[in-house]
Amino acid sequence: MSSPEPGSPRPWLDRGELARLDPMLELLEQSHVSLSSVTEPSEARRIHVADSLTGLSLPEVKNANRALDLGAGGGFPGVPLALFLPGCDFTLVDSVGRKVEFMNEVISALGLENARAVKTRSEDWAGGEDRESYDLVTARAVAPLTVLAELASPLLKEGGHLVAWKGEPEPEEEALIADHSGKLAMEVVRRESVVPYPGSRERSLYVLTKTDPTPAGLPRRAGMARKRPLGRG
Repeated sequence: MSSPEPGSPRPWLDRGELARLDPMLELLEQSHVSLSSVTEPSEARRIHVADSLTGLSLPEVKNANRALDLGAGGGFPGVPLALFLPGCDFTLVDSVGRKVEFMNEVISALGLENARAVKTRSEDWAGGEDRESYDLVTARAVAPLTVLAELASPLLKEGGHLVAWKGEPEPEEEALIADHSGKLAMEVVRRESVVPYPGSRERSLYVLTKTDPTPAGLPRRAGMARKRPLGRG
């Protein structure tokens, strides 16, 4: 095995392993869909891939069997995690059809058999047969933590986990979740500080646990979690 690439997202991933994501980065650069302001492959590898793969440091991620990526957009973190966690089935959901088409193109290019992208809202998905069926929900740069907790709760099994990729700590959001734990059946377990790449600003991985069966009334109608978040009037 070759030496880890300088600034490698995780020290056990060498250049050859990271190169497996090159087809995704090439498609990202070529895409005409508005997916990210960072599309140049070396920068996307340094920022998007490195940030996504910090999740591999968490046992809640590494040990998952069935995962859903909320608002998956350009496929981060869901696609990189699916590539390096072949024993976990990933569903990537987004409400924008062109983004879903891009993700499915990437999934095909990488030959991933454990991932699929679906055009839907998470609230609608949680109202179907996949309700309370996931042991992991991931979300990166999607919404405030309270909103993510509400969206994840009806998707997760009791004892399942939400892992949210965030920037600086969000103590106000943590307090709101604690105040509304009965309505969410979710609690913040911990926040882990990570440095995905040299020179990056502070990044956090929040880990929340589904503590009880999904409370009545969840999910709310599509869009309501964002329009009228709990504790904000």
